[in-house]
Amino acid sequence: MSTFVAQRLINPMLDSLITSKTRLKLLIKFFVSASNQGYLRGLADEFQESTNSIRKELNQLEEAGYLEKNSEKNKIFYRANTKHSLFQPLQKLIHTFLGIDEIVDHILGKAGDVQSVSLIGNYAKGLDSGHIEVLILGENLNEAYLLQLAAKVALKLNKEIQLYFNEPQKEAHHINLYIKNVEV
Repeated sequence: MSTFVAQRLINPMLDSLITSKTRLKLLIKFFVSASNQGYLRGLADEFQESTNSIRKELNQLEEAGYLEKNSEKNKIFYRANTKHSLFQPLQKLIHTFLGIDEIVDHILGKAGDVQSVSLIGNYAKGLDSGHIEVLILGENLNEAYLLQLAAKVALKLNKEIQLYFNEPQKEAHHINLYIKNVEV
């Protein structure tokens, strides 16, 4: 099954399976990249939601074993439990839901010496806005190829894709999708 077909089937299915928009945002945040972490108040600010709704979902996900928590400097940080048996399937599901798995695969194929690929903008905040912003850093990047590829993938996914080859100064949220020699 192609990624495009899978994404078309998964979007409505995921929305009906996960009826809590807060839970969906948290799953996107933590499962798009194993390196992502967050704490209660920071997540509430990031998602512009109440701390009570975030706390409820964090507790349920942690009790089910999907998230692990640890304390640092008077804050409890949460991150995906990569040892959970469903970590990889959930991560694949989130990548397909967002349509980014195909983008990263194509970028790494013919783009030059890619050092990192990061999701920025709304998707990095856990919001499925239909506007995917991708930051690609590296040496001797084939920018013309990447822009052409972004246009093709945007049509296929029915989403708008914007590429950046220099880090925008306004972006505070990054989700690393690929770092050379580091599995994300």
